[in-house]
Amino acid sequence: MSEPRARRRPMHEINVVPYIDVMLVLLVIFMITAPLLTQGVQVELPQANAESIDTQTLEPVVVTVDAGGAYYIDIGDDPDVSVDPATLVARVAAVLRHRPGTPVYVRGDKSVHYGAVVSAMVLLQKAGVPGVGLITEMVEE
Repeated sequence: MSEPRARRRPMHEINVVPYIDVMLVLLVIFMITAPLLTQGVQVELPQANAESIDTQTLEPVVVTVDAGGAYYIDIGDDPDVSVDPATLVARVAAVLRHRPGTPVYVRGDKSVHYGAVVSAMVLLQKAGVPGVGLITEMVEE
């Protein structure tokens, strides 16, 4: 007579070591690439003795006015390409519709005419921005 076959019990544990390896590799990749992702237009910010703003939960929208008076916005397909005033208004209005309360900041090159920065602020007002912050470079005393 044949012997009855022994039944194997199902295994109640999972091997997580491969998952940890993958997560560590991803962590290293993000740590290396994050500093390289600083994007934007090169502007020379005016210096001022101001306190830094509190970090908020919503990522801010930053509008940049370069030395030539061109507008750049850090949202959209390519933040390094200047946008016309109508596109600036449309993009900021779309962001505010989807994420109300998003802070909006203006970075103006110190050599740009004051009127160009004010024009950017007027365009942002047309987009429905209730208040605009100005970005400056902090001075160490």
